[in-house]
Amino acid sequence: MNGSVRVGDRMTEPKLAARFGISRTPVREALAMLASDGLIRREDYGFSPQPPSIPRVRNLYELRITLELQGITRAIEDPSVRHDRAALESERTRWRALAADPPAQEPQFVVTDEEFHLALLASSGNAELVTALESVNSRIRHVRMYDFMVNSRIETSIAEHLGILDAVIDEDLPTARTLLHRHIGESLSVVLDKVTRAVTAMSLAD
Repeated sequence: MNGSVRVGDRMTEPKLAARFGISRTPVREALAMLASDGLIRREDYGFSPQPPSIPRVRNLYELRITLELQGITRAIEDPSVRHDRAALESERTRWRALAADPPAQEPQFVVTDEEFHLALLASSGNAELVTALESVNSRIRHVRMYDFMVNSRIETSIAEHLGILDAVIDEDLPTARTLLHRHIGESLSVVLDKVTRAVTAMSLAD
């Protein structure tokens, strides 16, 4: 993810096992996990880094924004649609605890972040929107990790999540929608910057 492995570099089980002084079994498992996350791709000779596609990232983020905002928009347009207040209160308690004791800065925070966005969307009552968002998340998770490799992004995300939750719970849905849109847009800006840098580094790595 930091670009230290060049695009086209050959990664094989024997080579990596020798490098780290371990057996081939954990190497095989690690390569399978990286391939599943979309970080590497299988080649005839083994594996090589998978450069992220910036146009594809943009398109998937556009779809993500559409899905997530719809959870709030449908409640604005139809007064009979009400968010699950108990679920949101529970989520707010969880994120207040994270604000009091923020986790370490590391890419896997993306999973915790996804849980928030899925819970928020689920609280609007449309399970099909949630299923669609889960599909999008699985395709952008490997690039969204970049969002949490930047200093203070975890703390910033926690604060923004709480602001969104407060607005929805207070039934100030237009404000909640604006905050959510801005939150996802800022994430996209960070991700695109980091992905662009990583792709350049992959091309130039020694």
